[in-house]
Amino acid sequence: MTLRVSELAIRAGISPDAVRYYEKEGLIPHPARSGSGYRQFDEDAVERLHFIRGAQTLGLKLADIKELLAIRDRGACPCGHTQQLLEKRVAEIDQEMRELRALRRELMSMEQLQCPTDRNSSPWPCEIEFVKRGGERVG
Repeated sequence: MTLRVSELAIRAGISPDAVRYYEKEGLIPHPARSGSGYRQFDEDAVERLHFIRGAQTLGLKLADIKELLAIRDRGACPCGHTQQLLEKRVAEIDQEMRELRALRRELMSMEQLQCPTDRNSSPWPCEIEFVKRGGERVG
């Protein structure tokens, strides 16, 4: 049984454009073509797209997923390499969380700024903070 792009997309739960993109990027093999030029994917493409989507839900980048698929295509188990990629991703998430905590502290300190009673005076406290964080001097 062969599947056209739209049929494959429905089965995999993605858009036809995503199917074409993954093909263009080498994540799914170029399929055979019908006499009229339609792509003809086999059932393995559905499972491959599920693999790609599952890896993406864990935050793996397409380049990393492509590496895992290449290992898998050679008949080797990609689990060791997967472990390394997941460890790297956990470290990235930890760094992102530290950065978000720092940003949260900054936002909370900005929340504490008091607006002046004379709203026509300038610069305002929030203006001073924004400009200071942008690298310029105010006043």
